[in-house]
Amino acid sequence: MTVSGKQLPHGAAKDLGFCPQRVRKLVEVMQSEVATARLPGAVALIARHGQVLLHQNIGQQDPAQGVPMELDSIFRIYSMTKPIVSVAVMQLMERGQLLLSDPVAKYFPEFADIQISTVVGGHAVVQRPKNEPTVQDLLRHTAGLTYEILGNEPIQRQYAQARLASRDRSNPEFAKALAGIPLMFEPGTVWEYSRATDLLGALVEMVSGQTLGAFLQVNILGPLGMVDTSFVVPPDKHHRIAEPFAVDPDGGIAPRLIDVRKPVAMEAGGAGLASTSADYARFLQCLLNGGVLDGQRILSNATVRYMTADHLGQIGVHRAGRSGELLPPGHGFGLGFAVRLEEGIAAQAGSKGLYFWGGIAGTTFFVDPSKDFFALMMLQAPNQRDYYRPLFRNMVYAALLE
Repeated sequence: MTVSGKQLPHGAAKDLGFCPQRVRKLVEVMQSEVATARLPGAVALIARHGQVLLHQNIGQQDPAQGVPMELDSIFRIYSMTKPIVSVAVMQLMERGQLLLSDPVAKYFPEFADIQISTVVGGHAVVQRPKNEPTVQDLLRHTAGLTYEILGNEPIQRQYAQARLASRDRSNPEFAKALAGIPLMFEPGTVWEYSRATDLLGALVEMVSGQTLGAFLQVNILGPLGMVDTSFVVPPDKHHRIAEPFAVDPDGGIAPRLIDVRKPVAMEAGGAGLASTSADYARFLQCLLNGGVLDGQRILSNATVRYMTADHLGQIGVHRAGRSGELLPPGHGFGLGFAVRLEEGIAAQAGSKGLYFWGGIAGTTFFVDPSKDFFALMMLQAPNQRDYYRPLFRNMVYAALLE
């Protein structure tokens, strides 16, 4: 079993405070999910104190072709792109190239005339928002934006009609299309998961003068040795791309995932990257180390702490739509990550201060600074993600002994 790129060092589960038998049980449960044909395959990784105690491939990389899963299989990570792009924005902040308090309109003048759509007496009324959305609002999803996949509200229908999910536009063209649709909420008042990080991708391009992919390569992916993370998987790596079942085992439909084999106009900051377990582990270890890995510093320790603190405070979560399901009670949101506020309340295990996110095709990660470890699981099973994410987290914590 091969893994390309530079690896984190390995250690024994017992020496790192994990129960070897319980770690094996986690693998056995995932293998049983593969055996029942509900999960095509997965790669799981746990690291503590800078050492990997579990890196396991399970099942098939491509069930249609019978290709076994490998440790270096490449996955569409979708929204796990967001933390990487959020780090890029914070790098620009550290260099004095932007302020988080800057209004979005400073970089995209078309947002100077943005409207907000509210319902008054049962009728939609469009008016000026009281507050301008800021860069911080984009990072913490409080800019008043939404996602067309989260509901069927009038603004969400406008997103769908405008084909905001299309990757045929460039990032600047996406920004213009987004600015032409009214906000769904007053900026700074509601947490609603949104296309904000796609706009941040356009912002990185605007401020840096580079394409998003080029900026990430020079400033994050290259320095961290993330050799298999990119918006386009080159032809010599196509045989490593993980695929879902041709027909979803629960819904009976054919999953449609983005094609990462060929270039597209939009390098989507919210959902466009492909990556491997080993690559993403290097990114997470860098964050856990306070922004440095193998002598390469991409952020200051203070900035990492700031990003992974709660930035919502008294700002409420939009619980009426599907967005609320993504941020369960007991959680806040930082700058690119959900943040756990309490040991209890949420319906899955975790420590106070844990931060996490996942991708719509099923990939997931969480980082626990208080216990100095992280875990991630890569899979391509869109319909099953809400089951496997808590299952994985609970079993990782079940194996943690100290």
